[in-house]
Amino acid sequence: MGRMEAAFGPTFSAVASGAKAEGAGTYKQHRRTPSSSSTLTYSPRDDDDGMPPIGTPRRSDSAISIRSLHSESNMSLRSTFSLHEEEEDMEPQVFAEQPSVKLCCQLCCNVFKDPVITTCGHTFCRRCALTSDKCPVDAAKLTVVVNNIAVAEQIGELFIHCKYGCRATSSGTGAAAASATCVAGKPCVAGKPSVYEVDPLGCPFTIKLSTRKEHEATCEYRPVRCPNNPSCPPLLTMNLEAHLKECEHIKCPHSKYGCTFIGNQDTYETHLEVCKFEGLKEFLQQTDDRFHEMQLTLAQKDQDIGFLRSMLGKLSEKLDQLEKNLELKFDMLDENQSKLSEDLMEFRRDASMLNDELSHINARLNMGILGSYDPQQIFKCKGTFVGHQGPVWCLCVYSTGDLLFSGSSDKTIKVWDTCTTYKCQKTLE
Repeated sequence: MGRMEAAFGPTFSAVASGAKAEGAGTYKQHRRTPSSSSTLTYSPRDDDDGMPPIGTPRRSDSAISIRSLHSESNMSLRSTFSLHEEEEDMEPQVFAEQPSVKLCCQLCCNVFKDPVITTCGHTFCRRCALTSDKCPVDAAKLTVVVNNIAVAEQIGELFIHCKYGCRATSSGTGAAAASATCVAGKPCVAGKPSVYEVDPLGCPFTIKLSTRKEHEATCEYRPVRCPNNPSCPPLLTMNLEAHLKECEHIKCPHSKYGCTFIGNQDTYETHLEVCKFEGLKEFLQQTDDRFHEMQLTLAQKDQDIGFLRSMLGKLSEKLDQLEKNLELKFDMLDENQSKLSEDLMEFRRDASMLNDELSHINARLNMGILGSYDPQQIFKCKGTFVGHQGPVWCLCVYSTGDLLFSGSSDKTIKVWDTCTTYKCQKTLE
């Protein structure tokens, strides 16, 4: 079972407190005063109750510090989270008092961060629950169910030291060196401090974890850069105003128009009296305003052009689709025209055949009429066809009219001559 050593520094009593309101929210901060210091050793899991017991205190110069105890497998999965979360993990988190062991995750051995309840009923950090397969208590599969708001609120009430009042102790001896070794017996990653301690020269305030960002955004110990020249040494926010009065790199406010003046506060005021751009500042300001308006107008025009281009692209796509449809229609029209031409030729052939048959019939009629006008002579019986052994089922006349086909139940087809001999020419079995 892995164990974690955390260094707990001096405890502090509240000698000053302040409340700052931003909108509807408020946060409290307390100035720390040094007292006795101690180092506590505890295990993240216990065989009896599953929570780390508190060991015997011993003296140390470090403050309370929590470090990451992820296993190598979890470390390999950290790339799945955003860079913003990685930056938050690197921020110092030094507690003013020892946090309750009930608020520690049993997977990473740190104070809960974004606590969630899983299907097995236990609470873990969201990241730990998503990057671990099984619960360390009952070996159940970890699936996030809901945020643990109650635990998150308890953690938000814990007091920590402002990060501008902490310093890293990645190397050294004693408690600092001992705490730089993970529970797996492997040293922490080089260049990434895992332990922080209170900086006596830094911010003296302790704040609630939930209001940390509000305080640190306005902390007087926040490092800033001189706005006049990046070459100036780093400053604290509370020293910026005094530095600006003594800074030797103050630029003329009209430097963007070409003024090359650089000096201190005294020479700055003298320069403004003789600066050739000072008398034109109203005109220059109006020019800047007009230029800004032109930029806005240009941006609007660019947006309109982009919209028109998108519409043109859509219209081009529609036009291409219509052209394709039109080509398909033309192809169908050509195909239909070809079919109609073929049908017309077939109809003409049929009409020609009918005309030939009519001509042949008329010729035969005319031949009979020339001999005599007696209808009995025209329709005189030429003979009787006899030859089938059963009833005749069907009769068919050949296209020229000279042959007659007869089919009978005797399974034969006989071919009869209807023009000359009036006899059976052939029998088909």
